[in-house]
Amino acid sequence: MTTPNDSPPPQGRQVIQAYLKSLDSSPGVYRMLDAESRVLYVGKARNLRARVSSYARPTGHSGRISRMIANTASMMFLTTKTETEALLLEQNLIKQLKPKFNVLLRDDKSFPNILVTADHDYPQIKKHRGAKKEKGSYYGPFASAGAVNRTLNQLQRVFLLRDCSNAMFDSRTRPCLQHQIKRCSAPCVGKISAEEYRQTVRDAERFLSGKSTEIQGRLAQDMAEASEAMEFERAAALRDRIKALTQVQTAQGINPQGVNEADIIALHMEGGQACVQVFFIRANQNWGNRDYYPRVGADVDAAEVLEAFIGQFYDTREPPRQLILSNEIENPDLMAEALSGKIGRKVELLVPRRGEKAELVDGALRNARESLARKMAETATQTKLLQGLADAFDLPKPPDRIEVYDNSHIQGTNAVGAMIVAGPEGMMKNQYRKFNIRGDDLTPGDDFGMMKEVLHRRFKRLIKEDPDRSRGLWPDLLLIDGGAGQVSAVASIMAQHGVQDIPMVGVAKGIDRDAGKEEFHRVGKRVMALRHNDPVLYFVQRLRDEAHRFAIGTHRAKRAKGVSATPLDDVPGVGAARKRALLAHFGSAKAVGRANLSDLKAVEGVSDALAETIYGYFHEKG
Repeated sequence: MTTPNDSPPPQGRQVIQAYLKSLDSSPGVYRMLDAESRVLYVGKARNLRARVSSYARPTGHSGRISRMIANTASMMFLTTKTETEALLLEQNLIKQLKPKFNVLLRDDKSFPNILVTADHDYPQIKKHRGAKKEKGSYYGPFASAGAVNRTLNQLQRVFLLRDCSNAMFDSRTRPCLQHQIKRCSAPCVGKISAEEYRQTVRDAERFLSGKSTEIQGRLAQDMAEASEAMEFERAAALRDRIKALTQVQTAQGINPQGVNEADIIALHMEGGQACVQVFFIRANQNWGNRDYYPRVGADVDAAEVLEAFIGQFYDTREPPRQLILSNEIENPDLMAEALSGKIGRKVELLVPRRGEKAELVDGALRNARESLARKMAETATQTKLLQGLADAFDLPKPPDRIEVYDNSHIQGTNAVGAMIVAGPEGMMKNQYRKFNIRGDDLTPGDDFGMMKEVLHRRFKRLIKEDPDRSRGLWPDLLLIDGGAGQVSAVASIMAQHGVQDIPMVGVAKGIDRDAGKEEFHRVGKRVMALRHNDPVLYFVQRLRDEAHRFAIGTHRAKRAKGVSATPLDDVPGVGAARKRALLAHFGSAKAVGRANLSDLKAVEGVSDALAETIYGYFHEKG
């Protein structure tokens, strides 16, 4: 007999209706939660009572919203002073909580900039990513590291600016290779005066500010004057710089004359998927583009998708003066007000219908359409491969998350473990993880022991962070680089954690250790192989090779870091910035160790107390 206490908690419209009694017309943000308190949806409202009452209506909802209402077991509310504050809070919560029924931007990488430093008589030009803490002028954002590297390469050809560190600059006694290949004017050894170098720096900054025509005119005039003065070597150098500058402008492609600073944002939707293409226009120059694939539902309209994308994209980024859009969004004035208030200057949202801006949007839209077509084709292929994987290894269903593990070391030194992740959309690089092997009791080169440590740490953390397996973080399949021994080692670790329902496969080279003759090991089953031309075999090889590439790269980075380590790393109170200052001042860690107390105190950023700590550290060490 069922008692009232055994009945499931209420869900759906009746739950939502009950909240109306306690709500007023304030603006704010609401969260809809399921029976297990997982956030289903985050929304904003100008009037909380009016918005929530709309969910209590029995009809008029799309399929997605109807499912969301049916699953709602409770709600949470935060009131704000204005709807603008509600909009900003909504997008912040969406990024944090990743609700199931919201449009979600899944890529949150930062963008690189170009930095012209201001802490040296001969400024350095370099790539910069992250917080803008160094003194100097920043230009960006660029769409990718590749776009920055190409621009830096071009700038060095045209303006011959140094890219070496201050410590390397101060220690040079003769020109480096960059000068030999005409990429640097060698200010380190006096090949150019300080005033001439500062002029080239100003020219580079003008170029990055969109004044390339002005620079070309001045260089042409200087070349003519040098030729008249029969300074033919200088005239030839100026001619080469003009030629390089022309090539740079040609290589950039789209350089809109009527758009100084804007992001071009175009959305294409098809088959329940979406692609947003963003072009970065700064100083009338195209600084690259990037495509994004936000998570959307089949019944979400373009206005909602684009508004959600803009809100989440600029949550941690500074917007330009103009956002030029392919579609109208639901609340353009509100979004413009929110972005303007965030950075303290006006941000304008435009949906052009004609002219140069419309042509820019058409180009971005074409890119979005083509990118989504490629993505959908790749996804279809990936779906077939995952089904083939399930059939080959007797899995209950195609895996949504495959985790592949590998180790890398040289005779046991700088040992690292690596985990890569793949799923229906291909490699999930934001889910990759590296593990510094810590086991002091491990025998150097003990692959079994290293694999045990990696899997122990992985599942210990997984059980702590997602014990009920509700966040999509648990794998459906483990691929291990190795044979029966590795599989057995992994199985023992999994058993210790009480995890015995996740299939695992060891991928081992065959007798001849040739690709294509791999053997597959599973717990309690016979060794098997796939036919040499099976697409599933190629897929597994690709996953294994990607894990190997990531492990090798992680190992090399750790080894390089060890090589570049200095005694300064162990001095209390000496962080990265003070380490750079000390090395720039003295030239090497050994020179820092020999320095007297008064010299240490003379270094910028080093206090008297820290100078005494550094001096004591080296002299106590003998």
